[in-house]
Amino acid sequence: MKKLVLGIIVICFFNNLIFAQDRITGQTFATRSEVIAQHGMACTSQPLATQAALDILKAGGNAIDAAIAANAVLGLVEPTGNGIGGDLFAIVWDAKTQKLYGLNASGRSPYDLNLQYFIDRGIKKVPSHGPLSVSVPGCVDGWFELNKKFGKLPMSEILKPAINYAREGFPLTEVIAYYWKSNSKLLENYTGFKEIYMPGGKAPAKGEIFKNPYLAATLQKIADGGRDTFYKGEIAQKIVDYVRSEGGFFSMRDFADHHSDWIEPVSTNYRGYDVWELPPNGQGIAVLQILNVLEKYDIKSMGFGSAEYVHTFVEAKKLAFEDRAKFYADPDFNKLPIKGLISKEYATERNKLINPDRAAKILPAGNPEHGNTIYLTTADKDGNMVSLIQSNYRGMGSGMTPGKLGFVLQDRGEMFSLDPNHLNKFEPHKRPFQTIIPAFITKDDKPYISFGLMGGSMQPQGHVQIIVNLIDFGMNLQEAGDAPRICHEGSSEPTDEKMTDGGIVYLESGFDYGTVRKLLGKGHLIQYTNGIYGGYQAIKWDDQNKVYFGASESRKDGQAAGY
Repeated sequence: MKKLVLGIIVICFFNNLIFAQDRITGQTFATRSEVIAQHGMACTSQPLATQAALDILKAGGNAIDAAIAANAVLGLVEPTGNGIGGDLFAIVWDAKTQKLYGLNASGRSPYDLNLQYFIDRGIKKVPSHGPLSVSVPGCVDGWFELNKKFGKLPMSEILKPAINYAREGFPLTEVIAYYWKSNSKLLENYTGFKEIYMPGGKAPAKGEIFKNPYLAATLQKIADGGRDTFYKGEIAQKIVDYVRSEGGFFSMRDFADHHSDWIEPVSTNYRGYDVWELPPNGQGIAVLQILNVLEKYDIKSMGFGSAEYVHTFVEAKKLAFEDRAKFYADPDFNKLPIKGLISKEYATERNKLINPDRAAKILPAGNPEHGNTIYLTTADKDGNMVSLIQSNYRGMGSGMTPGKLGFVLQDRGEMFSLDPNHLNKFEPHKRPFQTIIPAFITKDDKPYISFGLMGGSMQPQGHVQIIVNLIDFGMNLQEAGDAPRICHEGSSEPTDEKMTDGGIVYLESGFDYGTVRKLLGKGHLIQYTNGIYGGYQAIKWDDQNKVYFGASESRKDGQAAGY
């Protein structure tokens, strides 16, 4: 009876659809046209960051320099999702070598904390906030690795826009003001947080000018002294002293031993397009697993928004996420069956578990043979492209705000499992499972699309939907992001219990009520919620016309711009 009532409520909601204004061209749900430019493109979640990236490009920097500059600005203007207290992942298309490079700039757990500490105290799950949730922030080292390998400009020039905005202030945008206020209510009692992020005792409102002189000073020290200033000098010592005073376990050794890793992206071919993701400790290969299953269906003939398509997508996602819960962990501590997980043969076997008429309530993980966040993308006149994602994890992170440094430390350590038998179990100096994933698409060994979509477990689901919208449903770059999205929740997280009830399918407004009714008939639990569908940015290279197309998330404050 409850499910029937819920279904009626949802159907009534979806019957009252809201579309963008009438358009001369394109899909009815499109919010605007793509941005097109010849010389460079930047797509970020905040216009000030986009403009900073373009300024760097016009000053002689390349796409890598522009991406770092944009990320630094975002850490200031959008601390609700990222900052130098968090981690970073990137995929770079290098025009010179005509090759993709992957960077894993995620940090590790403290040497001085182990699983037994949690067991002895009866702690069943790593806390979401506070000193036990922190891991070493990898962002700054990631910047310097990117700049050293591919950059053109010195870091002192690249960080200048962020430093200037931090000193002079910037006006809060609508979405960030909303999340800033909600995060502040949660974190205001952590030492140091209120001093930085709640001037006058409250979170700044939309349009108010916010200054962060402490962050300006920290960034200036990094610009002048290099990455070791952060990991071996005064900044590291302040972080260590603060976290230990709050009951945590950081040591100078944790920071001195930190390093990023250049890694090989992995791919699958989806209907003639090579889709690239980074291997674990992130969740990128879930995208490849889902695509391998979907490729076995005639998605195009199903039609966008149909019950058949939504059902097939959700069931494929369930299969991949059960494997995600079992296998995705730090490869330095485990031998992971990555090749098997993303193979076409494995997808064929897993696909046999999908019932076209009924939603699965319980699914097993497979046994393959062994063999909150910001996203931005930039491109330059020489053909370099960067797909970069960076995060504190839960919004503004752990709440741990080291004195007078101007940023919050991430709480990515929460993603460890406290199950002694789990691949992702807590161990000293280990990288936790990560949700943040950049993506890239090539066609015939040439760059095609650099893109990403933020938002926890929504990220691989969003990546797949963007790809399907582009390739199967023929949408343009902006339409693919504007199209109503699906988010399934309920399959196993690396730290949670296994799915037992089929989970919940969240459908964004824009799906036909007939689709909802059919999905209910297949046994899906359908709900509506706001703000969980991610933040999208993308750049496409048109090799025929030699121009870039840009697209940005219309649900938030982002901007795609070029010149």
